[in-house]
Amino acid sequence: MDEATNWTFTVARRCRVKRRPDALARFAVAFLLPLLFGAATTARAQTVADFDPYQLSEPAPLQAVPLQSGTLYEGVEAASPWFSSDPMAVWQTGEVGWQALPTDTIYPFYLADLKSSRLSGIWSGGDDQVLDANLGGRFGLLRYNRGQDGPFLRGTQVDVEGSAQLRLAPGENMDLHSVDFRAGIPVSFGFGRFHTRVGYYHLSSHVGDEFLLSRPTFNRLNFSRDVLYMGGGYWLTPQTRVYGETGWAFYSDVSKEWEFMFGIERAPRFATGIRGGLFYAAHAHLREELDFSGHFTGQIGWAWRRDERSGLLRMGLSYFNGKSPQYSFFREHEQQLGFGVWYDF
Repeated sequence: MDEATNWTFTVARRCRVKRRPDALARFAVAFLLPLLFGAATTARAQTVADFDPYQLSEPAPLQAVPLQSGTLYEGVEAASPWFSSDPMAVWQTGEVGWQALPTDTIYPFYLADLKSSRLSGIWSGGDDQVLDANLGGRFGLLRYNRGQDGPFLRGTQVDVEGSAQLRLAPGENMDLHSVDFRAGIPVSFGFGRFHTRVGYYHLSSHVGDEFLLSRPTFNRLNFSRDVLYMGGGYWLTPQTRVYGETGWAFYSDVSKEWEFMFGIERAPRFATGIRGGLFYAAHAHLREELDFSGHFTGQIGWAWRRDERSGLLRMGLSYFNGKSPQYSFFREHEQQLGFGVWYDF
């Protein structure tokens, strides 16, 4: 063999006998152990990410969200139900602008006002059982938004309301005793905590056919009134308010011109979930044809609301004391304790 071949065998033999253990050790230390360590660390990190509720190994990226209803941030679509992706819902972008057919209202109707238009039924027990039902509601037509002061609205809104307020007698085969028809146009103004409304309503009272047939000597009254009114409310908290209102009838038959009402109420104004929340209301209504006496209504129970724009579902006890809320019997004194279900638009 030549010199080159001898040199090759010599190198190979030395590597096999003396250098191989050193080379393997260095290979293991320099490559295999870090590789195993990295694989173990990766597996551990994956385990933590999968099962650790705090996500310590890989924090989730932060996302900008509105701090309050209606607040928009650049690059983030508004999650608040106050705004719609439909450009016709709010004619001018942002919190200021015109809004057609708003589903909520700046000035909610008084919870314990039996003459407000809503869906409701109140069953009162005792010797003379009655079922007072209200079939109607309030519908928004147009609003000009001027933003919000926290949870309190600013702006102007025009609504329309209408209802049939009837009385049935469960002890008389559910005969219809009477029905009061109401229709009106309220205009509301929001200034934050303070809010007002002005408007017009017509009310006329009628006696049921079954009632007249069973009482042929009853003196039927053509009770009716067309009223201009003005009211104001103040939110003590986002869910509690006090209010007062006066109305003047520019046309009336049997009734007289003036009426006054005032009260305090509390109800959820934000999403409640399935648990719901407490509501209560106390309301007084004074009328000139009764020498400025009238009636008192108190209600307490539980309420549910889907979100700040939805209606309010209520269930609870209702107490009434005073002259009848059915104006065909406006001179009769009544005291009722019953159970009610209400839906306020």
